[in-house]
Order: sequence, then structure tokens, then C-alpha cells
Amino acid sequence: MAYYESVLVFRQDLTEPQVKEKAAKFTEIIKELGGDVKSTEFWGLKNLAYIIRKNRKAHYVMLNIELPGAQITELERRSRIDEDVIRFLNVRVDELSTTPSIMMKKNTEEAE
Repeated sequence: MAYYESVLVFRQDLTEPQVKEKAAKFTEIIKELGGDVKSTEFWGLKNLAYIIRKNRKAHYVMLNIELPGAQITELERRSRIDEDVIRFLNVRVDELSTTPSIMMKKNTEEAE
């Protein structure tokens, strides 16, 4: 099994509970494909660099996952089908990080 960092970008008009529900749906999809979600990070509503499908902002979610390499294409296919996902990125990594990502650290510093 391979390790991946998967970032999902959701439409701006979704509420926070809806985004968490969508993240849970993708967690179920990953488990259905024979993988496992090691951690989930909600980065919040962020400004986009440019307008994507009439959205100026978007909700960002990062999933650290373990998934068979052959199944990543199916996960990407399902991400394309979901109309609430405006962008996604799956990056293969050698090992999963146990510490919060740079974006989470930045969010924590801004909150303080």
C-alpha cells in the first residue's frame, strides 16, 4: 500500500457541517477501496488565487491516506464526479507526517 496526501477543495457555498459530511463521505470511499485514512485536517475557508467555477473562496480539507496504488485512479474519478469538489490533488509520499501540516500551524498562529 502507498501513502498519499489528498487535498480536496470544496465550493464556498457549503457550510462547515456539510464540508465535514463530505470529508466523511470520502473517508468511506477510501475504506471501500481498501485504504485507510490516518488523519484529516480542515484548513477552513480560504481565498482562491483566481476564480474557479464562479467561486472566489473554497473550503480546504487534507486527508493523509494509505491506499493501494491501483485504487488512486478510482478515488480521482469519484472526486471528479462530485460536483461540490472544485479541485483535488493527490500526492504520493514516502511516509505520512504525524505532525500538523504547515497550513494547520499557520491557522493556529492566526487564531492566537
